[in-house]
Amino acid sequence: MLEELLNKIVPYIISILECIGVFIIAYSSLKTFYLYLRNKLHSDSHEIKLDFARSLAFALEFKLGGEILRTVITKNLDEMYILAAIILLRAILTFVIHWEIKFDTSNPI
Repeated sequence: MLEELLNKIVPYIISILECIGVFIIAYSSLKTFYLYLRNKLHSDSHEIKLDFARSLAFALEFKLGGEILRTVITKNLDEMYILAAIILLRAILTFVIHWEIKFDTSNPI
């Protein structure tokens, strides 16, 4: 009974988390592009870059949460290998973005 409930509810939660991640990426991309165009001749884009990196890291965390939840409803080992690879890649991306944010905030241009 619990397994049936999880199999029905978890895909919706995964979709919601994925959509939130996509929305954050789309919104922050448009915002960053607008700020870049607006400030092109007037200021340094260092803060714009950091803000965008933070937004991407935040979005990746939502998408990573969706992938972790997907492991709950995975039926076979082949699917688990694919999920593990996706989770690993997204975790590495998140780590690299956080490292870049830390590096940029400690060494401003």
